[in-house]
Amino acid sequence: MSKLKDLGNDLYSGSKSLDIVGRRKVWYFVGIIVVIASILVPVVKGGFNFGIEFRGGSEFRIDGVASSSQELARDAVRSIEPASEPLITTVGLNSVRVQTEQLDDVASEEVRIALANAYGVESSAVASSFIGANWGADVTEKAVIALVVFLLLVTLLMALYFRTVKMSVAALMALVHDMVITLGVYALVGFEITPAAVIGFLTILGYSLYDTVVVFDKVRENTLDVEFSETTTFASQVNLAINQTLVRSLNTSVVAVLPVASILVIGAVILGAGTLRDIALALFIGIIAGTYSSIFIAGPLYVDLRQRERKFSPKAVTAKV
Repeated sequence: MSKLKDLGNDLYSGSKSLDIVGRRKVWYFVGIIVVIASILVPVVKGGFNFGIEFRGGSEFRIDGVASSSQELARDAVRSIEPASEPLITTVGLNSVRVQTEQLDDVASEEVRIALANAYGVESSAVASSFIGANWGADVTEKAVIALVVFLLLVTLLMALYFRTVKMSVAALMALVHDMVITLGVYALVGFEITPAAVIGFLTILGYSLYDTVVVFDKVRENTLDVEFSETTTFASQVNLAINQTLVRSLNTSVVAVLPVASILVIGAVILGAGTLRDIALALFIGIIAGTYSSIFIAGPLYVDLRQRERKFSPKAVTAKV
């Protein structure tokens, strides 16, 4: 702990420095490769695994089961609907959730009875429900509208606060990086995209922007009068700001990701709770990606955007010296 504190002090004072801005092409390359891979994963796997709330269908929940064998549920459903490919999830220690395509009332009741018989429980222990695809479409439409409005407001607010729209552009690019990677991981592991997952995605927006704003606030402080300096450059001052906030960003991320990792393990492995698992995966990947992008993407990208201006270009600094 003492060594970490000393490292933080050295990075803040500038006695030690990691050349993050100078090696930005490496970070861009890593980010681009991961983003491209994240885009290709759902294409190769045939899309995302949307939950019943978005695609519509019938859902059954069997409580008080002695055995949580998924084969019992699969055989019971196929005894009524031979072509069905049910999605079966263990919930807690003694419950099973079964999701199928849309069934009519007669078939739904037959499946409900078949599941009760398969698990040896009373028919009243099997609850059935139906969710129409229109509900999912409405939720998706509202979520997209809310996301667009949120991004527009954030762009405007950051542009006003930092007095440059280029910081907003850099922050949004980092945000896109985080969201694409998180969606790619979801497609890779096959977890359902449910309303809980959407909540996790939206939470990532706030976390990623918070971490980026912390870095940018220090960047603004360090670069206020850099255009008049004959001893330093815009890029070096941005690099100093990133180093000064590096330990803070890492500490914040570790503190945030550890409980999320616990929730993910408990929800996915021990309890089998879909809601906990879905939201925890989004948060877990989003926090890690957000930490990377705030340090290695947002700041260096802001340097590239500002160095296009004559007063901050390397040529201008050389001429001044």
